[in-house]
Amino acid sequence: MRAVAASATEAGRVAPRGLTALLTTAMAFSMMQLFLLGALGPRLVDGLGLSETLLGLTTTVGFGTAAVLSPVGGRTVDRVGPRRALVALLAVSAAALGLIGAARGPAPLLAAVALGGLPQALANPATNKAILASVPGPRRGAVTGAKQSGVQLGAFAAGLPLAAVAGLLGWRGAAWVAAAASAPAPPYGPVPWLAGFSLFLGAGIASVNTYVALFGAQRLGMGPTVAGALVAVLGVAGIAGRIGWSRAATPGRAPWLPGLLAVGAVGAAVLLAAAVLVEPLVWAAAVAVGVFAVSGNAVSMVLVMQRSAPGRAGQDSALVAAGFFAGFALGPPLFGLLAERGRYGAGWAVVAGEFALAAAVGFLWAVRDRRTGRGGAR
Repeated sequence: MRAVAASATEAGRVAPRGLTALLTTAMAFSMMQLFLLGALGPRLVDGLGLSETLLGLTTTVGFGTAAVLSPVGGRTVDRVGPRRALVALLAVSAAALGLIGAARGPAPLLAAVALGGLPQALANPATNKAILASVPGPRRGAVTGAKQSGVQLGAFAAGLPLAAVAGLLGWRGAAWVAAAASAPAPPYGPVPWLAGFSLFLGAGIASVNTYVALFGAQRLGMGPTVAGALVAVLGVAGIAGRIGWSRAATPGRAPWLPGLLAVGAVGAAVLLAAAVLVEPLVWAAAVAVGVFAVSGNAVSMVLVMQRSAPGRAGQDSALVAAGFFAGFALGPPLFGLLAERGRYGAGWAVVAGEFALAAAVGFLWAVRDRRTGRGGAR
C-alpha cells in the first residue's frame, strides 16, 4: 500500500512552470566565467597584460576552488534547500563576473575567478535536489539532460553574443553584461519578474539621468544651464507619468503596463539617438523618458501591492527596489565606456536595448500571469 501511495503522490506531482529553464540557466551561469575568459583570452592578454600562463591559471583557480568547495556546497544545499541555493548561485555568479570586469590586474582577476568557484560547487547539488523535489520520476531524465546542457549553453553565449558585445563595449563591458544577465531569481510569482524588469529599466533610466545633460553639451552644443534643463524636463514629465499611470494600473490592466511602458521607453531612446541629427528631438525624448521609463517603476510598485501575499508587501517591495537599484548601479558604467569615446549614438542604442529587455520581461510575465489565471484576480 505504501508503494502504491508513493507512486500516486509522485504521479500527481507537477513541476513548477519554468523550472527546466531556471535550472538550465543556473548551470549556464555557474560555468559562464570560465568560458568567457576563454573567449576573451586574446583581449585579456592584450588589454590586461596577462601572460599565456596566467590565462591558463584562471582555469586552474576556478576549478580548484570548485573542487575544494564541492563537499561543503552539497551539505549547504541539503541544509538551506535548493531554492535558496539557486538564488545564491546566481547572485555569486553575478558578483564574480562583475569583479572580473572591474579587475585591474592579475591578482584581482584571479580572486574574482576564485569567487566564481562557489557557483560551480553549488550548481549540481542545487539543481539535482530541485529536480528530486519537484519533477515526477518519469520526467527526471529529460529535465536533467536539459539542465546539464546549460553548461554548453554558457559556452555558446560566451563565444558568440558576449564576444560580439566585447567588440562593441570592450572585454570589461562583456563581463558586466554577463553579470547583469545572471541576476534573475527563480521565476515563481510576480516579484522576481518585476525585479528583473526593474533591473533593465533602471539601467536605462540611470544612463539617461547621468548622461543626457552631458550629451546636450558635448554633442548638441547646448550651454550647461540649458543642458541641465533636460533633466528638469525629464523630472516633471516623470511626476505626471507616475501619477497618471499608477491611477490607470487597475488589477486587470496593470500586468500589461510594464511591458507597454518599456516599449514607450525604447521609443524615447530612439529619439535621443535621432537628436544627433535633429536637435529639438532631445526635448521630446526627455519628456518620453519621464512619461514612460520613469513611470514603469511606479507601476511595478502598484503590482507589488496588488499581488503580495499578506505580510510580504515590505519584503517584496524591497526585492523589486533592489533590482531597480542594481540597474542604476550597472547602467552608467556601461554607457560611460561609450561616452568617453564620443559614441553617444551607440550608447543610446544600448539604452534602447536595456529598455527592450525590460519590455520582454514585462510581457513574458504578463502572458504567464494570464495563463495561470491570476490576471485581474485581485
